[in-house]
Amino acid sequence: MVLGLFKNIGRLPVGYNERVHGPYDPSVFYGKKDLPLSEVKVGELGAWLARRNKSPSAMAGAISRAFWRWQFKYALPKKSGLVSYVHLVVGIMGIFYVINYEHIKYHKHYKHHW
Repeated sequence: MVLGLFKNIGRLPVGYNERVHGPYDPSVFYGKKDLPLSEVKVGELGAWLARRNKSPSAMAGAISRAFWRWQFKYALPKKSGLVSYVHLVVGIMGIFYVINYEHIKYHKHYKHHW
């Protein structure tokens, strides 16, 4: 059972065909195309969500594609500047704020008299 979960790690996606798609790009989804979320009407949102693949491997693939899109746009260009480092620092600050929110939320009730 456990071995079946890891059988596709390190392999190309099922929908990828080198003759059709050209060189492999890790930031592209090679599966069946669907309507983008920006074009979905409110009444069709439930059906659109039902068509999503919610398996752990699909979620890991989506996170991997998002990471590679971020890499190609901000981290890997020759003149990328400090943007990727700023994203990293702000992201870590947000994570630590969420982690420490239980301790921080009581500070709004303190009265500070100088």
